[in-house]
Amino acid sequence: MEGMPQNTPKTVEEVFMDFRGRRAGLIKALTIDVENFYQQCDPEKENLCLYGLPNETWEVNLPVEEVPPELPEPALGINFARDGMQEKDWLSLVAVHSDSWLLAVAFYFGARFGFNKSDRKKLFQMINDLPSVFEVLNGNTKQSKDHPGTHNSSSKIKSSGKSRQSENHTSKSVKMPMPLKEDESGGEEEDEDEEQGLTLCGACGTNYAADEFWICCDVCEKWFHGKCVRITPAKAEHIKQYKCPSCSNKRTRV
Repeated sequence: MEGMPQNTPKTVEEVFMDFRGRRAGLIKALTIDVENFYQQCDPEKENLCLYGLPNETWEVNLPVEEVPPELPEPALGINFARDGMQEKDWLSLVAVHSDSWLLAVAFYFGARFGFNKSDRKKLFQMINDLPSVFEVLNGNTKQSKDHPGTHNSSSKIKSSGKSRQSENHTSKSVKMPMPLKEDESGGEEEDEDEEQGLTLCGACGTNYAADEFWICCDVCEKWFHGKCVRITPAKAEHIKQYKCPSCSNKRTRV
């Protein structure tokens, strides 16, 4: 099976890295590459599965023939329901099964290499610190609108540069933590930094970092790494209304 890593993870940290890579691939399939993923899930084809790979990529493929398989298998036949339900509901259902599969693979490695109680607990805590694929897909993560004190509603771009307002596009600005008043304590500044760190990329699901360029979708209001959606700071300054790949690809399906 192509999803089997060349160097099978044997420690908690290695299993978590494998989990995170597969998760990133699945999130990419259901958000950034959603149109490509949709087209590959042709109901006329045989039973298909969505695999997340350790190198942060994904593939739609037939299940393996071996019984039992080398790794737990994802949900079988996801393509058959594609045209029988609303696209959003279908993607959400695939996301839920993807989350279940990710956990199955991670704890399969744990069982295979004899993780003890503390190892399993450590692995679960590391996994649980990341939002699920379903949460990322449906925006059920702590985004900018959850922290009005940190993310101004008129700010759609943020990076490590100084706060500024574009002369030509007043709806866009580079976003940094809100300045503190002179009588505010250093503890409040730490709280704001912590809140900003809770912002999660709508594509890869990782946390905000001050040295990275981010942009917010004007439709779904999710934040994205510029690199994840292929938007540079210079390009963003000339965008009057930014739509993320998922919102851009939305269309009515019968």
